[in-house]
Amino acid sequence: MEMRQLGRTDMIVGTLGFGGAEIGFEGVEPETVNRMLNSALDSGLNLIDTAECYENSEQLIGRAVAHRRSEFYLLTKCGHSDGWTRSNWSQTALLTSIRRSLTRLRTDYVDVIQLHSCSEEVLRKGAAIGALLKAKENGYTRYCGYSGDGRAALYAINSGVFDVIQLSINIADQEAVETLMPIAVSRHLGIIAKRSIANAIWKESARPPSSYDQPYWYRLNELSYPFIMKSLAFAVATALQFTLSVPGVHSALVGTSKESRWQENRAMLDANKMSAEEFAAIRSRWKEISKGRWRSEI
Repeated sequence: MEMRQLGRTDMIVGTLGFGGAEIGFEGVEPETVNRMLNSALDSGLNLIDTAECYENSEQLIGRAVAHRRSEFYLLTKCGHSDGWTRSNWSQTALLTSIRRSLTRLRTDYVDVIQLHSCSEEVLRKGAAIGALLKAKENGYTRYCGYSGDGRAALYAINSGVFDVIQLSINIADQEAVETLMPIAVSRHLGIIAKRSIANAIWKESARPPSSYDQPYWYRLNELSYPFIMKSLAFAVATALQFTLSVPGVHSALVGTSKESRWQENRAMLDANKMSAEEFAAIRSRWKEISKGRWRSEI
């Protein structure tokens, strides 16, 4: 698997990372997570990302691979210690949450702690950023990160505080390619793509019930990329290759609850590379259809 240096950090990461949301929200059995993550580590995985609000994702990851901590980079997020719908950005709450994450993950430190989709207003107030800097001072994390989109992400990028930025970048969400990526690249930030295959939501023939998935479903129906009409494996490979072809992206996160899926995705990446012409065609289609209507959401 191709390796890339994560911005100005000392981390050399694989282009395919593991996103921990799915294993938490879908109630995957611990034994399944154990087999899945250990086999992925054996196959070259070295970047695992999660969050304290992904149900029991942190606990599952800690139980499965804490004994191999030196073999991978570990990232988590803070700000929603009582679940995604309830945020708390006070310094005390964030530091408490970070310490709890370390306990759950069975580690003394994470490589990156990220503020999880807080607003520009929260960032400007300073308490949340102060909590991350305190966490770094205390040795809880080696680097500070921000996960989010739009104006808040722009503020985070320009603040000079963060080492790593996690952005929504995929075939159905390309706003950041023009508005955020050039600035983040110029500041030598580590850039991780979240939602990197647009949740593969095109496979749903009817509108999905989740409001989280619906915007991408509507967009992809309008975009009508020819490749999403082919096999699911081909479409996923093309979508993933597009995200990793965006200049400046260092790694793309893909979550799964299926034991062999990470290796399958890696094999697809190893087998094919996207040509400049293919990349340009997807970008051109996006510009033609979106016409500035579609915004990334934090």
